[in-house]
Amino acid sequence: MAKILEIEFKGGRKAFYANPQEFPFVVGDMAVVQAENGEDLGRVVNMGPLVDKRAGGQELLEIIRKPIGKDLEHLKANQQLEKEAFDDCRKRIEEHGLDMKLVDVEYRFDRKKITFYFTSEHRVDFRNLVRDLAGRYKTRIELRQIGVRDEAKRIGGVGVCGHPLCCTTFLRDFEPVVTQLAKDQNLSLNPTKLSGNCGRLMCCLRFEGEFYKQVLDKFPPIGTKIKTDKGRGVVSRINVLDETAEIEYENGDKQLLTLNEISKLIKKKKRHKED
Repeated sequence: MAKILEIEFKGGRKAFYANPQEFPFVVGDMAVVQAENGEDLGRVVNMGPLVDKRAGGQELLEIIRKPIGKDLEHLKANQQLEKEAFDDCRKRIEEHGLDMKLVDVEYRFDRKKITFYFTSEHRVDFRNLVRDLAGRYKTRIELRQIGVRDEAKRIGGVGVCGHPLCCTTFLRDFEPVVTQLAKDQNLSLNPTKLSGNCGRLMCCLRFEGEFYKQVLDKFPPIGTKIKTDKGRGVVSRINVLDETAEIEYENGDKQLLTLNEISKLIKKKKRHKED
């Protein structure tokens, strides 16, 4: 039985938990786990040697039990309470005139804590709002400001590729995505075509970024002058997937050459210079 499991909670929040009682879990099972002065409930998403390695030697909270019918009914009731709390909090935000957008509400399984997630372009003084919410729900209240990428991860959705968003399925951390990645892949620099649901550059631009960089490094830069049997031309475009380059000549003609052919021409040019 797996002694360390990775558990996922609402909104993609994940953590490692010890399984000292060696409950027989499989991926997809629900688990009741320890939380700060209480309990939480999540879903098993990973286990095995790789999880053990990633968890390292850190001290872990423990899995308490496999949920029973009563636990699942409690979870369903929490989901309804989250919807009601969302509507209530949104009204209170309007009443206080706060410049913030409520994104999600998450009840901890034992209802000892409620987290309200929001986005805002500015820093928000929500102390009065917290007092109102604490008075209404009689439990610990946390308001957490998140970015637009985190918002997309919590809400979920489908990307332009037709698949569920990467950030809601397998991406663990957000890495910087820059326009140069799109340039390297010869993509249109139209922001509407490069942006994901969050309005930022799509995370998937990074997936093949290193591959494109490795192949492009083998080619001479665009604009490099090359002499072929057809005359003098310049490298005008590079096709990374085919490993070919387009050579444009002074008369406007174009020719595709392979990486191997270009390498031979460059070596030949170097030999002539040395001679």
